[in-house]
Amino acid sequence: MSFRLTARCKFDALTDIPIAFLESRGCELLLLDLDNTIAPYGEPLPRPEVTRWVQRVTDAGITAHIVSNSRKTERVKRFADALGVRYVVRARKPFPVVMRTVIDGLNVPPQRAVMVGDQIFTDTLGANLAGAVSVIVKPIRLSNALLALRYAAESPFRLLTRKDTQQ
Repeated sequence: MSFRLTARCKFDALTDIPIAFLESRGCELLLLDLDNTIAPYGEPLPRPEVTRWVQRVTDAGITAHIVSNSRKTERVKRFADALGVRYVVRARKPFPVVMRTVIDGLNVPPQRAVMVGDQIFTDTLGANLAGAVSVIVKPIRLSNALLALRYAAESPFRLLTRKDTQQ
């Protein structure tokens, strides 16, 4: 567990993460943020390319699990059901308690869990504090000025994160 504001590596989008990347890190559990990582805010269901990508992840023997700060339980449940994965809402990221509960509850060593998200101050920091491998992706859509401001504040930390070149 470390208080780091840089991710282990970055990709442009969730579906750009090669399954071989996850396998090479011994990933047993893939923790996924929902909003702006899997889908834009407010989108009702996952896009087909995301559904196919998550299916390839699970076919590789990796358990996928949505970990969302959202309070919209029904929306998160619809996504999880459509993807065939489990979920947790109100995760309170960056606090690692809920993430660690998921990791420990599935009997996975933290270093074999990978958290993918679009925000440094919640997803990346939370993963690092939980002892998981942190992966940052670009936000899908900047839907309002406050989000754009937040991402601007995160940009130095994004710049310090390297793209994975060992794919």
